[in-house]
Amino acid sequence: MRIWNSLAIGIREIWSHKFRSFLTMLGIILGVAALLATFALVAGMAAGSRETMRQYGGVEKVDVITQEPPAEQQAYAEISPGRTLWDAQAIRDSVAGVANVTPIYEINPGRVNRGSETTTAEVFGVWPEYSPINNHVVEFGRNLSQIDLDEANHVCVIGRNVVDGLWPGRPEYNRVGETVLIGGKPFVVVGVFEFYEREEDKRRRKFGIKPVPFMGSRSGSRRMFDPFFRKNRSVIIPFTTAFHDFKSYKITGANNEVDLGAIHTVDGITIQVADAGALQQTLDEVSEVLRQTHRGIEDFSFNTRLEFLDRIEEQTRNLRLVGGLIAGLSLVVGGIGIMNIMLASITERVREIGVRRAVGAKSRHIFAQILVESAVIGVIGGALGLLASQGLIEIFKSISPAEYDPIVDMKSAALSFAAAVLIGIGSGIYPAWKASRIAPIEALRYG
Repeated sequence: MRIWNSLAIGIREIWSHKFRSFLTMLGIILGVAALLATFALVAGMAAGSRETMRQYGGVEKVDVITQEPPAEQQAYAEISPGRTLWDAQAIRDSVAGVANVTPIYEINPGRVNRGSETTTAEVFGVWPEYSPINNHVVEFGRNLSQIDLDEANHVCVIGRNVVDGLWPGRPEYNRVGETVLIGGKPFVVVGVFEFYEREEDKRRRKFGIKPVPFMGSRSGSRRMFDPFFRKNRSVIIPFTTAFHDFKSYKITGANNEVDLGAIHTVDGITIQVADAGALQQTLDEVSEVLRQTHRGIEDFSFNTRLEFLDRIEEQTRNLRLVGGLIAGLSLVVGGIGIMNIMLASITERVREIGVRRAVGAKSRHIFAQILVESAVIGVIGGALGLLASQGLIEIFKSISPAEYDPIVDMKSAALSFAAAVLIGIGSGIYPAWKASRIAPIEALRYG
């Protein structure tokens, strides 16, 4: 029962000096609010960055890139055919850990025409798997199909920026079935990708506010980087159509034998790993396949998003640490305030302490009483700080980009509350020790 008596006495003491107690808790309240809001803001920024990366394929997306072969292979490096269609076919057929793969032809210059309207675009000849690899979603019509690939059909799927450029002022018009010119050759639009934009721009459109012009726009004085600019101006056509209409090839191999894999040199190969947890194992298997198709020459490498993900995690840790230290200073200041008030309270209660000692209270009882009162201040201040943090987080939401909206999790809330309680307990140790050292006779003489 002693602990409950101590709690009751502590609460009664706090209530009897309400304004002083509130000022004492203010540092703890602000510290907890700042700490939790900082954690929430950093978590929101990290989640937003991960979501942007996911929109471009996530960590599962890997590009096969070229590199200089090792020095010991330089003398005979020309026997490697480089990145070819054969590579993509071999990866698809031999590596179980690869969910999707596509070779890529880049069509330059990427000009798309419709009548007198012309726009520039990122035009690629690809397999149908290009869309799931890059997290492209077809909003109208359909994606490229295997039949389009087999028959080298003149069909295309276009992004919304391309639509806006070719059909200005007609945002609701269904473009599926229309014919456009790519490099002067007619292609039927069979699909339109959905429009990708930042959450901030979605929110602006919802309230009828014009989005801030993206970087590179000629309108407006304030410009922001649009992470989805290239994705929205994508145009994909069947790989075979791109090869026959826009690319030329040469026959290689001994005795002029045509090796259909080796002669189809491509501009890029992109794969999608089925399990991100087995990324390295899958890439090791892909490397083994490519060493065979490249005749033992290691003139290839992989561009993964792991470095970008690691950079996100490192920045998150650094921001959480720096923000936590800054917010922690408020808690330390609050702790100093608690210690100061507890010392002042002890001075006011010297005779009370003396009476309690005279009727049998031991030093440890006085120590526990003062420590409980200090802990109660930390608990109440922490609880009020959690409530205050909600208002601070709402302020952050109103001024931060929507894709970086603060995210509150129970772990951060519990950590912030625990920090307040620990500060409250720690700040009461010295005052409690000092109170427990007061001699009963001197205390009764005091005042």
